[in-house]
Amino acid sequence: MKYSAPKGTRDVLPGETEKWRYIEERIHRICELYGYKEIRTPLFEQTELFVRGIGEVTDIVEKEMYTFLDKGSRSMTLRPEGTAPVARAFVEHKLFGEAQPVKLYYVGPMFRYERPQAGRFRQFSQFGVEAFGSKDPALDAEVIGLAYDFFDSLGLGQSQARVNTIGCPECRPRYRDHIKRVLSEKLGELCPDCRSRYGRNPMRILDCKNESCRAIVNDVGSIEPFLCEECSAHFALLKEYLDALSVPYTIDPRIVRGFDYYTRTVFEFTAGGIGAQDAIGGGGRYDGLIESCGGPPTPGVGFAAGIDRLLLAMEANGAAPNLNIRLGCFIVALGQESKVQSAKLVASLRRRGVSADMDYMERSMRAQMKHASRCGARFVAIIGQDELAAGVVQLRDMDRGEQWPVPLSEAVDRISECLMSASRK
Repeated sequence: MKYSAPKGTRDVLPGETEKWRYIEERIHRICELYGYKEIRTPLFEQTELFVRGIGEVTDIVEKEMYTFLDKGSRSMTLRPEGTAPVARAFVEHKLFGEAQPVKLYYVGPMFRYERPQAGRFRQFSQFGVEAFGSKDPALDAEVIGLAYDFFDSLGLGQSQARVNTIGCPECRPRYRDHIKRVLSEKLGELCPDCRSRYGRNPMRILDCKNESCRAIVNDVGSIEPFLCEECSAHFALLKEYLDALSVPYTIDPRIVRGFDYYTRTVFEFTAGGIGAQDAIGGGGRYDGLIESCGGPPTPGVGFAAGIDRLLLAMEANGAAPNLNIRLGCFIVALGQESKVQSAKLVASLRRRGVSADMDYMERSMRAQMKHASRCGARFVAIIGQDELAAGVVQLRDMDRGEQWPVPLSEAVDRISECLMSASRK
């Protein structure tokens, strides 16, 4: 029987994995610069965590979660996003007892049952940061600044933050009532999803990507006139901090995000060239999430970005890395005695930190040289019967086409020196 990867999943093969590592290395670097520490949570959690954290009236909970009963008849769900599991870990391990704010980041696979499309898969990898313990809008600005600096490091610096506020439980109901009043006469013109949201979560209508719905909601206007004094002051300070940090942004009243746990600050980053679904990352503030997970009242703010979509955006914007990862040295062996010496030399080079390989397919010398070239070897060391008798290897510079003998006893040192010298040029 022939097998293939499940629909909505994919294999990341050599040649592409290097690009993933490139992004992951920049994730670790930017988080280190900003003082965030890595956390790793399980791939599955109790279903109730996501229902309470994300909200029942969301597409993810209603349509997209991979939920199953374990052998103890407990409902479990493959994590569809990273914030709720990190919040659960924050409460479970009493991180609220540590010096605040607690700054965490994660990288790993998430799972959503949605229609596969460009850059969107049912198993996808996500990077996110979470900062718990402070209501200061300066921390919101820091998170947005971290996201901007990260995207800029990937060559996506032309992307701007689209920023909004969705108020708090005190002032948000007034805006929801306003949305319903404005849209009541045009309810029949909305898409089926938005008609469903009208009675349950009308703010989500603002985020609809359906063009006819987007035209209708233009009459709704901004939430700012409905904000309470504290939320209004928070939003004003956020903009002041973003200006101080030189983070480019625009105010977009349509940004509301898809999760119920958000309060006040919400934001998204977009990139061109990847279709109508152009978001590459986003986040916001969630001051009630920790309490809903059983912890003490603790404010929080964070953001997440999908690595699959980042790679797509980098390709579309000419920012894909040109990763020419080369083998340091390939050993060409002629004859069994030479092959034993070749294995010894390869092992010594690797222990010295030099990437090295040899032939395992009984190829001819010509075929071995051709294979070394395909491997991108910077140098080739040739060991035949004559070289063994003379106690040397023939070292060949594959870029310059030059070749010279090197004493076998000095081969590891000389090859290492040649590679160091070549890397400086």
